Amino acid sequence: MSVAESTAEQQEIVAAVREFVDRDVIPVASELDHRDEFPTALVETMKQMGLFGTTIPEEYGGLGLGLDTFALILIELSRGWVTLPGIMNGSFIGSWMLRMHGTEEQRRTWLPKLASGEIRAAFSMTEPHAGSDVQSIRTTAVRDGDEYVISGQKMWVTNGWRSGMIMLLTKTDPSAVPAHTGMTGFIVEKEPETEPPGLQIPMPGLKKLGYKGVESTELVFDGFRVPAASVLGGEAGVGQGFKYFMSGIEVGRVNVAARGAGIARAALDDALSYAKEREAFGKPIASHQAVQLMLAKMATRAEASRLLVVQAAQAKARGERADLEAGMAKYFATESAQENALDCMRIHGGYGYSLEFRPERYYRDAPLLLIGEGSNEIQQLIIARRLLERA
Repeated sequence: MSVAESTAEQQEIVAAVREFVDRDVIPVASELDHRDEFPTALVETMKQMGLFGTTIPEEYGGLGLGLDTFALILIELSRGWVTLPGIMNGSFIGSWMLRMHGTEEQRRTWLPKLASGEIRAAFSMTEPHAGSDVQSIRTTAVRDGDEYVISGQKMWVTNGWRSGMIMLLTKTDPSAVPAHTGMTGFIVEKEPETEPPGLQIPMPGLKKLGYKGVESTELVFDGFRVPAASVLGGEAGVGQGFKYFMSGIEVGRVNVAARGAGIARAALDDALSYAKEREAFGKPIASHQAVQLMLAKMATRAEASRLLVVQAAQAKARGERADLEAGMAKYFATESAQENALDCMRIHGGYGYSLEFRPERYYRDAPLLLIGEGSNEIQQLIIARRLLERA
């Protein structure tokens, strides 16, 4: 299937999500955003639709759909409110990592709960001093009998408070050379909205410009104990954490890219609608060439973003190495979201700066995507290096 095509099943699923977004999400998204309120009712509907289990195989309670279908769903959700796929992202990455690297016992324990939305997952890798430089993390996990003792601080953990499980990257051998060979991933179980012994989650979470309605938190581990069986991949997973988490980040970039494509599309839709209604100099501003030129660029960015996202998702779904495609999609789609958000504001004029219209929300939400799952500067380096390898 080419990136320009979609199957009848995909069209039906995307149409159902689009109807949900138009009916339930768009009318309340800005209000929830301004109150920084978790969208409980919307998340319940998403659970009932099975969206949390979109890519999880049917044998574990999911829908068993491809990553390309999931990407199209994410674009639609982001068109309504970028926070919704953000809430799903930890569970999506976590389930992917469990499928690819977990033991069968870990898959059977966690995947059904993630598929139903019974619990949500958080993905925890970043630290106050370690973002793109993952190998410089300092959180440690020290073996003590049948347990590991974890100490360290994590930052910018989406769903950190409400999650029931945390995919956590640590150093089990801080002296390892190279550093990534001493890193191990853990599946940390906790009760949502609680602080178990040895783990502090300062709430309310970190204050943000946008991306409201979902908490971004710190996780402060101080002698936090987990069973040795919670190592992602079992005993064979010790020292494999860097590789496992990088594979998770790669599919996470598809999620972030899809969010960018969704914002780019939402900004275009709002700009088109407003340009046809607003009049200046005796005619709709859509009749003015200056506005038409902006709309043309916005539409091209939105469609190119969608195609790049689907291409990356299809490559990853085929089991191919897709860091080049995912990097291109993430870089272009998120930059397009930022540019379209600004152009949408400009077309709306003064109303684009008003809290009563949606462009200001797009403008606040888009910058996060330039940073999340690896900054766009890092994406350009990944793209260049992969191109040189292929050459």
